[in-house]
Amino acid sequence: MPPEGSWASSAANRRNMQAIRNRDTKPEQTIRRLVHAQGLRYRVCARPLPELRRTADMVFRPAKVAVFVDGCYWHGCPQHYVPPKTNPGYWSSKVARNRDRDRDTDERLAENGWLVLRFWEHESADDCAAKIISAVTSRRHARLD
Repeated sequence: MPPEGSWASSAANRRNMQAIRNRDTKPEQTIRRLVHAQGLRYRVCARPLPELRRTADMVFRPAKVAVFVDGCYWHGCPQHYVPPKTNPGYWSSKVARNRDRDRDTDERLAENGWLVLRFWEHESADDCAAKIISAVTSRRHARLD
């Protein structure tokens, strides 16, 4: 029996869902370690725009680069997303809302001069880090010109 007022289908399911991390995931940490090793510094789990209640996984403020490492399930990866068998109506609409919010976030940041980099959790950390390093350094150099 699920706790009263809970969205979970059972108490055990609720505990499992609450234990899922929304920051400092292994893919995020691996990418951060690689970027940090190249001398770039950033904010973790920060709001690129203070008035927007959304956080990016990595924020390079002076260069105006926001990095998101999206989970395949929570953000509906076209390669790996599998619709849930339990409570599918709730979870499928939750993922759809997440995707809509992601697009809205991208648009709002772009309108304010930010470059948004989005990666799936299954992508190569080395490739992601290389793209981040390239984008940040080129935007820093462009600012100096």
